[in-house]
Order: sequence, then C-alpha cells, then structure tokens
Amino acid sequence: MDQATPSNREEQTRRVAESLKRQLGPFCPLLAQPDLVELMLNADGTVWAERLGQGMHPVGTMRIASAESFIGTVASTLRGTVTRENPILECELPGYPPFEGARFEALVPPVVSAPVFTIRRKASAVFTLTEYERQEIMSAPQRRAIEAAVAQRQNILIVGGTGTGKTTLANAVIEQIVRATPQHRLVVIEDTSELQCSADNAVALRATDTVDMQRLLRATMRLRPDRIIVGEVRGGEALSLLKAWNTGHPGGVCTVHANHARAGLRRLEQLIAEVSRAPMRALIAEAVNLIVAIARTDATPGRRIDEVVAVTGVTNGEYQFVNLENR
Repeated sequence: MDQATPSNREEQTRRVAESLKRQLGPFCPLLAQPDLVELMLNADGTVWAERLGQGMHPVGTMRIASAESFIGTVASTLRGTVTRENPILECELPGYPPFEGARFEALVPPVVSAPVFTIRRKASAVFTLTEYERQEIMSAPQRRAIEAAVAQRQNILIVGGTGTGKTTLANAVIEQIVRATPQHRLVVIEDTSELQCSADNAVALRATDTVDMQRLLRATMRLRPDRIIVGEVRGGEALSLLKAWNTGHPGGVCTVHANHARAGLRRLEQLIAEVSRAPMRALIAEAVNLIVAIARTDATPGRRIDEVVAVTGVTNGEYQFVNLENR
C-alpha cells in the first residue's frame, strides 16, 4: 500500500517530470508551444510534430537508447515496465509543464522494429464555434445549426477519423453548452482526460482498468445530470449512453470514429451489437438528433466540417436525414 503523503507524491511526480524533460532533450520545448497538437517518434528515429493548421513535419531525430530510456521512465510512473512480453504502454504523462497530463502511447519490439511513441497534448485553449467559423473550418449556417441544437437540448454526435480534431470540436460544443445553459449540471465521462468543461456545476468521471465506461454511465444516472457528455464511445457502452439520452437527459455530446455522418450511425450499431442483438435503429434515430462530421484537409487550416445533418427518424429500415448546412 502506498504510504506516501500527498506532498511526497507531488515531489515524486515533479522529479519524474524533470527526468523526462532531460530525456526528451531538445524536443521538450516543442511541448510548451501552444499550437503543438502531437509529437511522434517513428521507428526510424525521426521525430514528427503536428501543429494546428500546419499538418505534420519532421523536427529532428532521437536515438534508440534515448527513446528506450524515456519510455522506461514513463512506465516507472505506473510502477511497471515495458518488455517484449508487455510491449504497449498507454497512460498520461505527469501533470507538470510541459507535459501537463498529455496522453502517451508507446510501443517497443517485437511489435515494432524500434521504439515508437506519440505524445498528444491537451488543448491549451478552447476554440469557440465562432473561431471555427472565423478560421473557415465551418460555415455560418453550420455554426448556427450547432448552436440551435445546443439551445434546443438536442443530442449531438461528433464523427471523424483519427486526428481530425473531434475532441477539440467537442470542447467547442461544450463551451457553447456552458454559455447557453450555465445553470445545467454536466457529467463528463472519458477514459483519458481531454475534454475541457468550464461549467460551475460539473462532475468529471474517468474510466479505469477496473471501472469501465458502461459502469460509469450507470452511476451517472444517480448523479442528477442535466446533460451527459462522453469523450468517445468505443464499445457496448454506446447502448447505455443512448438509453440515458432517451430517458430524461437530453442535450448531450459524444464522439465516435467514423468517416461521415451515416457511417457514424453504422458505427454505433456495431458497438451496440457487442452487447445486444436486438435491432437498434429506432433507438439510435431517437437518441441522436444532430451529427457533425469533421475531416482533415490538405489546405490550411487543415480541417473542415464536412456535414451537419439532423437525424429525423427511420423509414423502411433506413435512417432519414436533413442537411442543415445551407439553412
């Protein structure tokens, strides 16, 4: 049992952060730059950085020994090791500058030829929907459609591929929720702390190895939420979320991996199928009111809102949609 006092644990965390800073060397200042999204090491030793609106570009190289040392130190914070038998590490970095609790994913041989890792920084600031429009990531009609959905307490599903900015967009929608309904109590559920919620009355829940998101969603029902927000659904908890949205807790937000709006609903079907074989299209169409699809682009600023569509029901087994982008 850990007998360390809070002050001792804080000092231990600070020392680990200082060690990580030394091991990361010249790449450490990059993490402090507000426009940095992700820092990535490939197996060939090349380090890549992604900045907001600029895409990925190489920023230097890192020796295998340095990468192994860095990954080993991160693993030690979890009182574990990364080995050939346990070659994957997923965690958060210490909550000290410049790491600030960034998400960390690392792999070592034999699943890769040489150490690989990715550091995904938390957003340093919340983009508003107005800023999305100003940067021409979304149009004025798209912004108005999202704002109207928030005001009407509709449930919003944000879809996109890996690295498209779903979480950043979710933060913008949450900011609009807080602005439109500051009196609402929000419960935010995620497995990695990435969402930012400035509501005065909010509860943040995090899934662990022993308490999954499905269990947290059941607990949420007794926390008196006005709105339920889930960082990302990846499994059968999708069914629990939709039921919660449909039973007196409208106005939520959730993200899911999919390439476009219709694929987002099919993805929900696949996730629900992990826990139920019953047809769920009617439940999905009733629970999900608005779908916002975001995609990466080669042009500045690197992302765009592809679709904003309302889900109006199911007819002859097919979802019915209304495109709201031009209204």
